[in-house]
Parts: sequence; structure tokens; C-alpha cells
Amino acid sequence: MEKEFPALETKRLILRKVTKEDASDMFAYLSDEEVVKHMGLPPSKTEEDVLDEINWYESIYKNGSGIRWGITVKDFNKVIGSCGFLNTVPKHHRAEVGFELCKDYWGQGIASEALKAVVRYGFDQLELERIEALIELTNLPSQKLVERQGFLREGLLRHYEFT
Repeated sequence: MEKEFPALETKRLILRKVTKEDASDMFAYLSDEEVVKHMGLPPSKTEEDVLDEINWYESIYKNGSGIRWGITVKDFNKVIGSCGFLNTVPKHHRAEVGFELCKDYWGQGIASEALKAVVRYGFDQLELERIEALIELTNLPSQKLVERQGFLREGLLRHYEFT
């Protein structure tokens, strides 16, 4: 029996499971070079590319290595970004957190609000001991966002990932 995907609610947002019906909304930001430049992904060229991303979200949830929520504004069921965990290591109660947001919503505190809910879920429901945010050196806005959420800078991982 498949476990039910948890929805999260904040003051302004609903974080929910992404479906294939969300592909066109997600294409709007995943095709934007500025949005994806720090994600290690090329900009999506087609909605088919976005379906691959949606399938990846589903696969990490099914295999227990992560969970990725679509970010929607309440009363407006359009996916404007995503936030969630990947590379979960249950034995060590550790996971990485990641997020991206449509450029139209930058600077409004939405990514911060979503991240706060996801981190709370990680500690409270997944019983994580450590949540890591691996952020490229040049991505200063995301570094500042996670530091405002209480994350501590621990070091620089040179050549950690090839992107």
C-alpha cells in the first residue's frame, strides 16, 4: 500500500504533491535560465523535460530517498516552485534540502516560508537530526535565505558535484 503524500500548509502557501497536470506551470520557471542556473540542470526546453523532473520527484518519494513538494499560493493552485529533501540517509537521520521558485515570486518571502515548513516537517515528522543545504558559492540569495532560517555555514565543498 502506497503511503499518502503529506500536504503542508503555511499562512500563505500550500505545499503539495506535484502531478503531471502541473507540467505547464512548472515549465514557466524550469525553462528560465536564472531560476535553474544553480540547480545543476539545463533550462527545460519542453514540457517533456518537466515531466522527467516530476517523475524524479515521484521516484525519490517512492524509494525513500527524498520528498519534494510543489509550492502553491493558497486559493491559487498553480505550482510556482518546489522545496524538499533529497539524499536522505535514514540511518544517520540526515537529508539535504533544496528549493527553487519562479522569478515572479522572488523577494516576497515565499521561499523562506516554504523552507521553514519543510524543515519543521523534517525535524518533527521525519525525525531528522541534521538538514544540510548545499548551495553554490555564487548563489548568495539562497545562502542568505538559509542563514536567516538558522542554518550555519560549515565549509566549502570544492568539486563536490559536477554540474
